[in-house]
Amino acid sequence: MLQLLSTDFDGTIVNHDTKPAVVPEMIAALRDLRAAGVKWAVNTGRTLGHMDDGLVREFALPVQPDFAIVEERDIYHREDDGRWKPFGDWNARSAVLHDEMFRLAGPLLAEVLAFLERFEGVQNLYDKGRYIGCITASNGDMDRLCHFLDTLRARLPMFSYQRNTIYIRFCHEAYSKGTALGELARLLGLGHDAIFAAGDHHNDIPMLDGSFAKWVTCPSNSCEEVKLTVRTAGGYLAKGAASAGVVEALRHFGFWNAT
Repeated sequence: MLQLLSTDFDGTIVNHDTKPAVVPEMIAALRDLRAAGVKWAVNTGRTLGHMDDGLVREFALPVQPDFAIVEERDIYHREDDGRWKPFGDWNARSAVLHDEMFRLAGPLLAEVLAFLERFEGVQNLYDKGRYIGCITASNGDMDRLCHFLDTLRARLPMFSYQRNTIYIRFCHEAYSKGTALGELARLLGLGHDAIFAAGDHHNDIPMLDGSFAKWVTCPSNSCEEVKLTVRTAGGYLAKGAASAGVVEALRHFGFWNAT
């Protein structure tokens, strides 16, 4: 029995190239499933504020999620007054481990900055003085950076990253959209066979490999690595883009059959 939806936001729920950005059937499906007791978690690389801005101001979605997994790791629950509150102690534990990871990864991050000097148009990202990631000028440059990072990780396995096209964020290897979804499921007392997950890009792969959600899908605009992951997990590769593909998958699995 379906009890939890875990969906990426940009490229999965929202299509930035169409109007409306979210097909009406997606809104109807969310309303019907929520009325039936199914919870919805937006699982995104956005910050909490950026996600809220997208939901409320940028796209004005009439249905709001019960949970938010943001920056590929932190879990929040929406209170009755509409405010977001950390759910469990996951976020606090994440902060401690990320502080340790960044402290130990200092020499590696210096090598990353030196490596990136050979590329044009790189935007390095900092938060409170901490080097947290970057944006490259092309996917090819990001491919080369990821290969370099994979060689560095052999020296510090806890040092990892989450990629979305030309964006990358450094993180502790124990935290991803997948492990955060697993923790949310644990807190809710759900097995993986009660969870549906949908995503379109590299940072969605950890929640689409079948480990944390039995019912997995990706829209037609997904990158090839995501399509391979979903196919290998026995999931559904939709023909529709973004939210149209998510609706298609919900119908395919028999979770929503309204017309």
